[in-house]
Amino acid sequence: MTYNCGMNLAHALRLALPSASNLTVSLVGAGGKSTALFQLARQIQPAIVTATSHLGTWQTPLADQHIIARELSDLQKLTNQGVTLVTGEVENERTKPIPSESLNWLYEKSKTLNIPLLIEADGSSQKPIKAPAPHEPPIPDFSEVVIVVAGLSAIGKPLEEKHVHRPEFFSQLCSLGIGEPITPKEIIATLTHPHGGLKNIPANARRIAFLNQADTPELQSTGGEMARELLRHFDSVVVGSLLQNSFRTIEHTAGIILAAGASTRYGSPKQLLDWKGKPFVRQIAETALRSGLWPVVVVTGFRSADVESCLKNLPVEIIHNPNYQQGQSASIKAGVASLPPKAGAAIFLLADQPQTPAEVIRALTETHAKQLHPIVAPLVLEERRANPVLFDRAAFPDLLQLTGDIGGRAIFSKYKVEYMPWHDDILLLDVDKPEDYQRLVEIEKL
Repeated sequence: MTYNCGMNLAHALRLALPSASNLTVSLVGAGGKSTALFQLARQIQPAIVTATSHLGTWQTPLADQHIIARELSDLQKLTNQGVTLVTGEVENERTKPIPSESLNWLYEKSKTLNIPLLIEADGSSQKPIKAPAPHEPPIPDFSEVVIVVAGLSAIGKPLEEKHVHRPEFFSQLCSLGIGEPITPKEIIATLTHPHGGLKNIPANARRIAFLNQADTPELQSTGGEMARELLRHFDSVVVGSLLQNSFRTIEHTAGIILAAGASTRYGSPKQLLDWKGKPFVRQIAETALRSGLWPVVVVTGFRSADVESCLKNLPVEIIHNPNYQQGQSASIKAGVASLPPKAGAAIFLLADQPQTPAEVIRALTETHAKQLHPIVAPLVLEERRANPVLFDRAAFPDLLQLTGDIGGRAIFSKYKVEYMPWHDDILLLDVDKPEDYQRLVEIEKL
């Protein structure tokens, strides 16, 4: 697994978008939290940076301006240019946490100025991982995004103070004995524990797990495997290296199966045709599930009862589109509108292409994770684009504006399309006519 350095941290966290311009973001955990804080602020500046915990004085030069908030009048020096750090007073080479009155003022001011407020809401003594003490972490209730950081360099190290901040609490959360080697299992257990990584996160805040220090191919692979479990508790997982400026964003990718058409050209519902002993629509639904897509949504319309009967006992969501006669755009909109907020992208699958391999679906999600391209499509034999196509959540609003018998390709001209080379021209086969079906059946026999 290799990483692409074309995506910076702000992009990987989805904080570089115009819609994120004035969010309040809190960072907790260990393993590069302060470095991430200032790197993020620099990438999305102007930004206000502050802390509800201590910061080392060595960090203050990372900002363009440092304001010590002894009283509210001190905050009048704040500008909306560059990176402004606001802290409490300095004592013993550490800044004190900002007073709550000043923090609330900064929150309101950031909204007025329409710039982000970034908050370090946890201390970790520069260790790769930690577990919070009873009084931690002081995450403000108005935080809209919470990033929980963990350093993968702790894997294989013994559970002791040298590598873990508050090892006794870490031990309690993951049932690992002091001195025993730390594995990904213990890090996952601690990050997903209500008294660990999930502690004090506001109910409506977006949760992001950032697995930093993935500085080797082995740790990159390990982080990717950990992400599958972490996604049960977080909206997204970023695996990467602040040192190497390389990141990969792992989110839920939905599968939307368009199975509402009347198949007028074919003469009978193609969704119900048999291939390898199963109806087309069930074949593609099983492939979507096997590929790790979640949720898998099947949009029905014509002969909906028959199509639904083909999907019995599959963990798919069925959305009936009563407007299917208005064309493919109506089904696309019905599918997109049904997706949960956690869906970072969606792959559209055609019910008349049961031969779509799981490998191409996985390749699309892997390609998307490296740079969060707005659209990713297979390019067969270096010249012909094919289905299925992945659309990032950034393109969802445009998909919801489609009208008529038109698909997602209508918005290709608005976004940069990332074409993924693919070796198998089986993706080019559409079952539009009976002779196409016969060709597909013949391929099955090979």
